[in-house]
Parts: sequence; C-alpha cells; structure tokens
Amino acid sequence: MQTTDPTTGFPTGGSNGSGNTGIEGTMNRTASSAHGVVDRAASAARPVIDRVASSAHQALDKAVSVAGPTAEWLNERKETLKQTQDRLVTDTRDYVTTNPLKAVGIALAAGLIIGRLMR
Repeated sequence: MQTTDPTTGFPTGGSNGSGNTGIEGTMNRTASSAHGVVDRAASAARPVIDRVASSAHQALDKAVSVAGPTAEWLNERKETLKQTQDRLVTDTRDYVTTNPLKAVGIALAAGLIIGRLMR
C-alpha cells in the first residue's frame, strides 16, 4: 500500500520499504535510465576520441620532424645571423646619430601607426 507524505502530499514510496514506488522509485528509475544513456554516449564517443588523439599524435610527430631540421639550419647559420644583427644595430646607431630629428619623427610615426592598429 502506498502512503502519502502529509507535508507535501506526494507519495512516499509505499509501506513495503522497497523504495520502488512513488517519487523515490521514479527517481531511481530515472537515474538508472540516465546512467544507461551516459554509458551509451561514452561508448559511442570513445572511437571518435581515439581518432582525435591519434591525429593529434601524428600532427605532433610531424611538427617535431619539421622543427629538427629548422633548428639545425639555425644552428649552422647562427654566426652569419649574429653578424647580420650586429651590422643592423651599428647601421641604425649611425643613422640615429647623424639624423636625430628624422629618427625621432620616424619612431613617433611608427608608434602612432602601431597604436592605431592595436586598438
């Protein structure tokens, strides 16, 4: 026999104490159904997740294979790059020394343009 909670008027689950009737039973059945849905969704998603993980590993392997030769190329040319950097710094210093107002004007214009682009 089913009993009713006097404060809410809802069924309390019956007099047998099994918890399979009324709101408690409905909640248990709903929870079981939800667990089944989640389990099926997880099973369906597992192959997709595995494919994505495999693709990510392949992409990472490809990036590593490209980065290795690039690092070697930079290492081989580091002296040339250092000389080029030193030459550019020296040329810039000489230009600013001989044309200070023009250099300030160029720096101001570049700052304004970069400031507008960053907005």
